[in-house]
Amino acid sequence: MKLTAIAAVARLSVGLTLGAAAAAALAQEAPKYGGTLDVATTSTAVTTLSWDLADWQATLQTRDTGQFYEQLFSVDLTKAKSRGGKYSFTIGGWQPTDAIRGELAETWNWTTPLTLEIKLRKGVKFPAKQGVMAERELVADDVVYSFNRMNTSAKRTQGYYDHVDKVEAKDKHTVVFTFNKFIADWDYRFGNGFFSGIMPKEVADAGAGNWKNVNGTGPFMLTNVAQGNSLTFSKNPVYWDKDVIGGKEYKLPFVDRVVHRVIKDETTQHAALRTGKLDILSSISAEAARELKKSTPELKWNRWLTTTANRVALRVDTKPFTDVRVRRALNMAVNKQEIIDKYYGGEAEMFTFPMHPEYVGYHQPLKEQPASVQELFKYDPAKAKKLLADAGYANGFSFKMQVCTCNPDQMELMPLVAAYLEGVGVKMEIVPMEYGAHLSAMTSHTNAAGYLTGIPDVNPTTSLRINFGKGQVYNAPMMDDPKLDARVAEANGERDEKKRQQMLREMTTYVLDQAPAIWMPAPYRYTAWWPWVKNYGGEMFVGAGRFAPIHARIWIDQDLKKKMGY
Repeated sequence: MKLTAIAAVARLSVGLTLGAAAAAALAQEAPKYGGTLDVATTSTAVTTLSWDLADWQATLQTRDTGQFYEQLFSVDLTKAKSRGGKYSFTIGGWQPTDAIRGELAETWNWTTPLTLEIKLRKGVKFPAKQGVMAERELVADDVVYSFNRMNTSAKRTQGYYDHVDKVEAKDKHTVVFTFNKFIADWDYRFGNGFFSGIMPKEVADAGAGNWKNVNGTGPFMLTNVAQGNSLTFSKNPVYWDKDVIGGKEYKLPFVDRVVHRVIKDETTQHAALRTGKLDILSSISAEAARELKKSTPELKWNRWLTTTANRVALRVDTKPFTDVRVRRALNMAVNKQEIIDKYYGGEAEMFTFPMHPEYVGYHQPLKEQPASVQELFKYDPAKAKKLLADAGYANGFSFKMQVCTCNPDQMELMPLVAAYLEGVGVKMEIVPMEYGAHLSAMTSHTNAAGYLTGIPDVNPTTSLRINFGKGQVYNAPMMDDPKLDARVAEANGERDEKKRQQMLREMTTYVLDQAPAIWMPAPYRYTAWWPWVKNYGGEMFVGAGRFAPIHARIWIDQDLKKKMGY
C-alpha cells in the first residue's frame, strides 16, 4: 500500500474512534419523532424475490420481511459499542450469548433436557390490515402455525427442523418445543435465524406472496413496492417495544418511514450518499471510503470485516475437480497476498472463512493451522504446475465459472483471478449471470464446475453444515463426505461449548485441507451515515440479516439536516 493510502487509512481509523465516542454521547440527546430514514443496505443491489416466508429465501426475507415479521429472539442493543457496550453487531447470523434478548419471547426455560418452554410477551399486536385481518394480539398459536408452515413447505431446507418432534401451544402465551435431540444452534434454527419469522395465518389465507397482504408485529409495515427501485415501510402504530434514553422511556419507532433503496451501481450509491438522498449506506469499499472521506468530511464511519468472503467453489463431483491435487493447485496459483495489497489496498484479511475471526473460540488463526492448510494461501505457481502435472493436466484445462452481476466487487475481481490461473495453464471462462439465475443454479445444484459464491459463514455451529454438508442448499462444491457430516452433527449435539469449539476447529481444518474452493481474502467494508442520524453507531444486524430494531431506534434531527443544507 502506498504511504498516502496508509495515511488515509490512519485518518479513517481516528475518525472511527471519535465517531463511536460521539455516538455514545449523542445517545443521550432527547429523541425526535417523524421524518423518513433512507437506507441502502449491504445487499442494496438486490431486488426482493419473494415475500412468502415459506419460500425459504434466506437473506432477502430477513432483510425485507424482517421489518414486519418479528422473531422469538433478537439482541440487546444497549450492549452496542455506540451505547457504551462491547459489541459492534455487524455479524449477520450469530450474536454473543450474553447479548441475546427476547423479542416476542419474554422468557424461555428448559423444563427437561429436551423440552423448551417459551413465554410470549403479552399485549404484542398485529396491526389491522384492510382486506387481510383485524387488529389482534399475537398468541402462541401464531408461533405454532408459523413453525408448522415452514416445516411442511415444499421449498424447506431438508433436515433443518429434524431435531424438533413437535411445537405446541400450552396456553395463550406459552409455546412448548419438544426436541428429540439437543442441537447447539436450536435458537438460530427457529428463534433468531433466517427462517424464524412469525406470520399470522390470515396473511397466508390472503396470499403471503403478495406484498400488499404482508403483516406482522414488527416496528414497520410495508406500504409500497417500486420494483427494482425502493421499498417503503411506514411505522406500525401499535408496535409494542420501547427504548430508554437518558433515563426516560420512549415508544418506538421514532421515524415515520423507512425507505430501502435498491441501487445496483456503486457510483450511484455514493452519489446518493454525498447528496443526502441516503441517510445511511451500509457497505462501502475501503477505496470508496477514502474518497468519500475527502469529498464529504461530515460523514460518520464504522469499519467492519465482511463475513461474505469470496470463494470460487469447485465441484468435487466434476472432473478435473474430483482430484484434490487440482483443487489445491488452483489455490496455490492465485497470489492472494497481492490481491490484499494491490486490489484491496491492504484493507482485507487472508483467512476468515469458514470461521470468522469474531467467532471467539471457534476460529483458529491461519498461523496456527497445519502447513498443508497454510500452503493453500501462499503463492506458489511452480508447485501448482507440478500438482497439475501429477494429476495428468500438465497442459492445463479450461472450466466455466459462474458469477453474479449483482456484485461489482466480484465482477472486477474475477478477471484478476483468471489471469493468475492462466499463469499455470488453466483457463477460467467467466460466465456472468443475473441474481435470480445465479442463485437458482446453486440452490438447484445445477451450478457449473466453478461457481463464485459469497454465502456467509452465518454462525460457527452452522457454517460447515450449510456450506459443505451433503445435499445442503448452499453446498456449491457438492461435497459428499460422510466423515465431515457425522462429525459436524456430533459437534452440534455437544452441550459443552469448549468441546464443541475444539471439534469444529478440527473439522474446519479438515475442510480447508480438502480445498473444495479457491479460498479468497475477505475485505473490510465501511458503513457511513450523516450526523443528523441519531442514536446510531454503525450497527447492522440483530441476527440473520435483520435490522428493523436498529432502524426503529434511530431518529432524524430535522433541524440539523436543514442547517447542513439538506
